Amino acid sequence: MQKLRYSVRINAPVHTVWTTMLDGATYRDWTRAFSEGSYYEGSWDQGSEIRFVGPGEDGSLSGMIGRVVENRPDEFVCVEYFGQIVDGVDDTTSEAARQWAGAREAYSFSESDGVTTVEVELDSEESFAAFFDEAWPKALERLRDLVAVR
Repeated sequence: MQKLRYSVRINAPVHTVWTTMLDGATYRDWTRAFSEGSYYEGSWDQGSEIRFVGPGEDGSLSGMIGRVVENRPDEFVCVEYFGQIVDGVDDTTSEAARQWAGAREAYSFSESDGVTTVEVELDSEESFAAFFDEAWPKALERLRDLVAVR
C-alpha cells in the first residue's frame, strides 16, 4: 500500500463543507468522478459500518466495506476497510479482499478566515494510484462547486 494525498481549499465555513461532503445526496454528486451512480449505505458515526457502493461493469453492485474508526464532526473522519462487494455479494475472505483489509481513507477539515481546507489521505494499491490521481482532484473540484451553490 502507498499513501496518497489530495487537498482542496473551499471558500466556505467548515460545517458547510463537512455537511456537503458527507450528506447522502451531495456525496452521490461529487463521487461521480470515481464511478457514476456511487453512493454509500450506513452511517458516518464512529464505530458504524459503512458500505461504498456503485454499479459494476455488468450492472451488479460493487464496492468496499469499512468501519468508521474516528469521527470528530467538522474536523476529521476516518474509515478503515475490511472487505469488498463483488457482484452484489460481501467478500471479506478472498485474497483480493484481504489485500485491502486495514487500508484507511481519512478526511481532515480546517478553517481559516472563512476558507476551509479539506485534506484527503488514503492507502492504495499501486495499481490504483493513477486512477485516484485523476479522479480525486475532479471529485474535490466538484465538491467545491457544490458548496458554492449551498
